[in-house]
Amino acid sequence: MSEEVKIVSTYRALSPKHIEQIREVSRRAKVEVVTEKEKIFSAVEDAEIMVDAGMFDRQVFMASRGLRWVHAVSAGVERYLFPEFVQSPIMLTNSSGVHGIPISEMILALMLMLTKQLHKSMRFQLAGRWDKLFPDELAGKNVGILGLGNIGMETAWRAKCFGMKVLALEKRAMRRPVYVDEILGPEDLAYFLSESDYLVVTLPLTGETYHMIDEKELRLMKPNAYLINVSRGAVVDNAALIKALTEGWIAGAGLDVFEKEPLPEDSEFWKLGNVIVTPHISGSTPYYADRVTQIFCKNLVRYLEGKPLVNLVDKNAGY
Repeated sequence: MSEEVKIVSTYRALSPKHIEQIREVSRRAKVEVVTEKEKIFSAVEDAEIMVDAGMFDRQVFMASRGLRWVHAVSAGVERYLFPEFVQSPIMLTNSSGVHGIPISEMILALMLMLTKQLHKSMRFQLAGRWDKLFPDELAGKNVGILGLGNIGMETAWRAKCFGMKVLALEKRAMRRPVYVDEILGPEDLAYFLSESDYLVVTLPLTGETYHMIDEKELRLMKPNAYLINVSRGAVVDNAALIKALTEGWIAGAGLDVFEKEPLPEDSEFWKLGNVIVTPHISGSTPYYADRVTQIFCKNLVRYLEGKPLVNLVDKNAGY
């Protein structure tokens, strides 16, 4: 390892305050912020670490000479998984943990809006209509969390505070948290879907999870159930979901992510009265850059001490 550790960042939100926090980890750290694509190739050539906000690709990878670690400011890393990088020894970490609070709050907000019929009330307000609706309650309902990672965990205990029964479906073997009533495996998917009054999708997008929820799975859900997707649009077959919402297989959906983004103007999702559409903002928070910097700095300490990194991505698995 060289005396000076060059860190190239393409993250525009990295302020002088954040750069100083990185420098406080080690005065050996030299941070260069590059926000223009044409300048990244020369900047990355002698860089050891890269903090990336979406500029790292095959060309940038090929331009690097001594890169040992790439940190993604996002949690999803599918865009990084091109063959040359996957096969390289360069480590990839993500910012899992940044989104737990804002996304779990968005999930509960969507659940509450749908349950209390607020999306319909807003449409009535804009039309000047005094039409009474019949709100329901979250208490006593089953929430099924598909993927019990950081966001799933945060959602689970918040849902428990509302008096809900929490079911989780998780591929990994894990100890059941006290605020989760039941942890199920992939073999229990049919039961999981049929029991969930609210299906919350928090899975990463991989070859294994692509269209994991399609027509077959949607038909297993209750006709009064709601689907909430805040992870990746393609985990759910969007065409099948439109059919389910139109034909009444399920009661409604709160959707922050879609297979095509921005959502096309002619998408049926815009027209459906039982759908809430948000433009992929569930992870947005004014504290995002602060949390990314905290995660990166903790890992930089470990990197400089030769310890295993946290949030290390298995590039072959995709998460």
